[in-house]
Amino acid sequence: MPLDFARSLREKKRMSDSPILRKAAIGDAAAIAAVIAASFEQYRGKLVPESGAFREMPENIAAELERGVGAIVAERNGQMLGCVLVEEMDGDLYFGRLSVVPAARGQGLSKQLIAAVEAEARRRGLDGVRLGVRIVLTDNQRLFQALGYRETSREAHPGFDHPTSINMRKPLS
Repeated sequence: MPLDFARSLREKKRMSDSPILRKAAIGDAAAIAAVIAASFEQYRGKLVPESGAFREMPENIAAELERGVGAIVAERNGQMLGCVLVEEMDGDLYFGRLSVVPAARGQGLSKQLIAAVEAEARRRGLDGVRLGVRIVLTDNQRLFQALGYRETSREAHPGFDHPTSINMRKPLS
């Protein structure tokens, strides 16, 4: 009997250790801002121009959510581990600020969040999913390419005379 009880506890622990993805609420804005800050910290001082992620504040995110921008968050045991912001753009669903806190990396959360974005785009009847990625972030580009995203264009941030970002898109059938 004690072994069955212990096995039951282990199974419940494993089940609760699985991440849960859900649509964000306005009340999640502070946690979303914290996840973005923690996730993008590795890029501080390495991106030119500096990432706009460092200017994401809870009040800005709350305002975006209020105006209709969406967000999907990944949680485990009530702790937010990742997030992504989404917005309809030109018949597609655009996603940005894909973020996973450093302690939760390597567990497939980015792929799960992207799959959730794609599912949301399908639910909305949209044609595809778009994103932008910095040219210097080649690991991120490889991830997106492996998931079926293809380069559609390059663009320069304001004040730059050369491309700094790649636009990518995945058509949905």
